[in-house]
Amino acid sequence: MSLESEIGRLLDMMPASGRMLTKIVSKPQQSKVIDTPFPMPWNRDNRPIYINFDLWRRLSQSQRDLLILRSVSILTGIKWFKPDVYQGIALAGLAGVAVELIQGDAVGMIVAGGLTAIAANQIWRSNRSVQRELDADEAAIKVALRRGYTEVEAAQSLLSAIEAVAELEGRPSLNFTELIRCQNLRAIAKISPVSVPETVKNSDL
Repeated sequence: MSLESEIGRLLDMMPASGRMLTKIVSKPQQSKVIDTPFPMPWNRDNRPIYINFDLWRRLSQSQRDLLILRSVSILTGIKWFKPDVYQGIALAGLAGVAVELIQGDAVGMIVAGGLTAIAANQIWRSNRSVQRELDADEAAIKVALRRGYTEVEAAQSLLSAIEAVAELEGRPSLNFTELIRCQNLRAIAKISPVSVPETVKNSDL
């Protein structure tokens, strides 16, 4: 498997939004098989997907396919700038800080700054929740359906990929989020009748 041909194949697997917003970067020095750093608001384009191709090539093609689709889904699903109540509060707070700064009102600046911080924290939490992780898995499976996989095949491939990645990275066990994701994927793949409880889905990471 040559690096150039594999990157080209992975780009072909991606939806158009993934090709526009993400960038595959070879990073042989990293211990992770694939890594997607959380993008900051000012980094809206070319969100990197770092891959250690020495480890990557040890996975099956279906596992690689679902991992790249999942990584694209998680990155493209993070939207700092979209109309909702918390983003409205954050923008209003920033505007308030600017006005109070001009007027020299220290108390007003503190209040406006506090509103901005609270709203920004809510936006951050909504992008880093268990539900977001499960949504990214399911979004990857939906794209895989358009690439010739069945839902069961895609879920099984992603499930086995999560377990294989942990082994390649030398981790003795899966973390909490991975365990929840695996249970959700087992339910999708019809391996287990037990789905993830709503209370767990709605919890923060």
